Amino acid sequence: MNTPRRAMLLLAASIALPLRAQQGFDHSHGAWTALLKKHVVLLRNGQASQMRYAGMASDHAALKSYLDSLSAVSVSSFASFGKPQQMAFLINAYNAFTVELILTRYPKLDSIKDLGSLFSSPWKPKWVPLLGAKVSLDDIEHGRLRERGRYDDPRIHFAVNCASIGCPMLREEAFVAERLHAQLDEQALRFLSDRTRNRFADGKLEMSKIFDWYGEDFRLGHRGITSLPAYLARFADALADAPADRERIKAQKADIGFLDYDWKLNDAR
Repeated sequence: MNTPRRAMLLLAASIALPLRAQQGFDHSHGAWTALLKKHVVLLRNGQASQMRYAGMASDHAALKSYLDSLSAVSVSSFASFGKPQQMAFLINAYNAFTVELILTRYPKLDSIKDLGSLFSSPWKPKWVPLLGAKVSLDDIEHGRLRERGRYDDPRIHFAVNCASIGCPMLREEAFVAERLHAQLDEQALRFLSDRTRNRFADGKLEMSKIFDWYGEDFRLGHRGITSLPAYLARFADALADAPADRERIKAQKADIGFLDYDWKLNDAR
């Protein structure tokens, strides 16, 4: 084979390999959706959910296969994904590896916190094989999804699920790039419509502790919103029933308090 032709073939191969790696990954996350549809139980008209961990344990081979597909994605392939694809990948990875973490001790635990200790949390150990390294769940959430300047989207807090009753629901399908923004908007509305975790009562807003822990994320200018009261004003109709209370929230004049977080396992026993 002459040298120019050989060089052209090598160049074509070098371009095709990363493209093939990207195309080889299932961005529909179909395997994860199949598991979620089978084992997620919706509560309160879809405002909350529980997981059938016993059933997921029976389907562990399918879960492991999906996790392996996530772990097989290289750093260069991930970099070639569009931002919605990256966000969907990371959110699904966080949720699926969290389920895997629960199964390491299920049914002998009442909370994900049982997997930690007085000196360490279950989110700190670097055991997740992802993007060419062993990372922690915190690395996925805080190091990537919340990293300033990367996505700057507070709605991720309504999508990642920490296997706890107090956490926004585990969605009954995978997040996918094509519908990501609609899915995130729906997750936000579902969570803020759940009066067990967010409500206007006794003359003030009583909100999930998530808005206290991550309040700064709701001030980053997403959709032009630069304060937590301004963000909550968009959900006034979900948070209150009385017209006067709704107007108070919309006017950003409602005091805001935070509820205790329920760390009990979101298990559908």
